[in-house]
Amino acid sequence: MKRRAQILVSRALVQGTLAAGVFLGGVVPATAADSGSRDDLRAALATPQDIMEGKRVAEASCASCHGLNGIGKSKDTDMPNIAGQRPAYLYRELRVYQIGGRGNTPMNNAVKFLSDDALVKVAAYYANVDPAQPAASAGTKAGPAKPDPLSAGKAAASGCAGCHGDTGISSTPGMPNLVGLDPKYVVAAVKAYKGGQRKNDMMKTLVSAVTDAELDNIALYFALQKPGKAKTPSPGNQAAGKSAAVACAGCHGEGGVSTGTAPSLAGQDAQYFVAAMKSYKDGTRSEAAMKAPAASVDDGTIKNLAAYYANQMPHQPTVRKPLTTEELAQRCDRCHGVGGNSTDPRAPALAAQRADYLQRVMHAYQKGERKSTAMTAMLDGLGDADIEGLAAHYSRQKARAVIYMPLPSK
Repeated sequence: MKRRAQILVSRALVQGTLAAGVFLGGVVPATAADSGSRDDLRAALATPQDIMEGKRVAEASCASCHGLNGIGKSKDTDMPNIAGQRPAYLYRELRVYQIGGRGNTPMNNAVKFLSDDALVKVAAYYANVDPAQPAASAGTKAGPAKPDPLSAGKAAASGCAGCHGDTGISSTPGMPNLVGLDPKYVVAAVKAYKGGQRKNDMMKTLVSAVTDAELDNIALYFALQKPGKAKTPSPGNQAAGKSAAVACAGCHGEGGVSTGTAPSLAGQDAQYFVAAMKSYKDGTRSEAAMKAPAASVDDGTIKNLAAYYANQMPHQPTVRKPLTTEELAQRCDRCHGVGGNSTDPRAPALAAQRADYLQRVMHAYQKGERKSTAMTAMLDGLGDADIEGLAAHYSRQKARAVIYMPLPSK
């Protein structure tokens, strides 16, 4: 086996490194270098003889699943690439499995009767073999990089522009404004057209091929656009409409800016508003909460309400702009190293790791199956698409060796 200066050097050299608190690639803060048990770093102190003995342990206990080269080929998402992984991290994880901390029976059984010395040596061995190559941009489970939800929403919304305007501000009478609306409402409304609960043959045809993911992205795109009133006529008595709108404020908010589940009405196209109210009155739209209010107003009052709401300025709903995969990865890189190449022996490298494995582990942290306050906080609020994007991103990064070395004496 060829020797490399990747990780494993003499005990005295690495001990000097740890005392200095310095690794190639940056200075490790004192809190990071000194925290935890020094036993956690024993795998980084292995000698070439230890590595050879670690290979024998790997052949007997690990190679059947992880391969002697440490590159998982199984379809089982519990089989990560471990080649070139940081030795102290491997050692610590093996100890966790040994005491049943992962609830993974095959791994528990594989390491259950290994001595602490064997764990050190097998961790050192796998840390010293060449890491996996990054996944290709296509033809793998990682697949090609996907656009962020906002960009995807903008692209999908291009088909809506002819009627609703480029940014969801209508300039065609009868076509509703789509800005200033909560995404959940937009999604529900479009699904009602698709399902026939709202009667409009043209809309049903136009949205029939729109997937749920595309619909979510479209709704998000319009929710994040700068609000504006519909650029359409609004005949009617606004003052009278304002008086009548007092009865609507409980659900639709003051000035038509909703803070609940009811849609905002501010800035809405007047003709669309009138048509919607009449649909509630005659039952064409089956919405129990609107049937009685719509039945209680005459056509003149509806026209005045439409004029009032059309001239109120809509507000942008409270929606968090999603981070792109690159922006999310920058946050992860703070602990896991640039491009997922960790320089902290306690933090795992993510570069060139299997995408399916990374997805499973991130979901495990979200569900509490794996315990880490830091990881749970970092993954809070991320959806399946975010996690899939992160996993694909790191699977395509080039894994790089890390050399621990001491500062020269002054």
